[in-house]
Amino acid sequence: MKLMICVYSLVLFDFNWELMLIHTIHMVIAFVLVLPVGFNRENSRQSIGLRTFPLVSLASCSFALLGFEVQGNDPSAMGRIVSGVVTGIGFIGGGAILKKDGMIEGTSTAAAIWSAGCVGVAVAMGRLEIAVLISVCMVGIFYFVSPIKETLNNDSDVP
Repeated sequence: MKLMICVYSLVLFDFNWELMLIHTIHMVIAFVLVLPVGFNRENSRQSIGLRTFPLVSLASCSFALLGFEVQGNDPSAMGRIVSGVVTGIGFIGGGAILKKDGMIEGTSTAAAIWSAGCVGVAVAMGRLEIAVLISVCMVGIFYFVSPIKETLNNDSDVP
């Protein structure tokens, strides 16, 4: 009986193993490409880090893949899908920006969340070169530019 229900479910939902493998590869790539940035944010004691960045990229990739499968190759539909993803991620990023002691914090984390979403969409669209380039830029900014910024901030604090 259980086997029959399982077979019925696969037929009912038009389960395609090959497509599932392709989408899984896309989602794993989107997930892995933003892990270094999530790790950096987690080590920097940011509220958004190792779990959020990969989830944003994975969800963006998933929404884009689903939309592309449903809408086909309609450019205007693809534009609306990407627009919805960008808007949703902007909402999440807005929550990362805080005002504390007259200073605004979290803008780089919010921008990185947007970039993580862009990585996911780029992977879903088959533009791996864009996804890799964005990831490399984010890693460069957080691992190499952030320490320079901290040094400059510490130098300006000295009277």
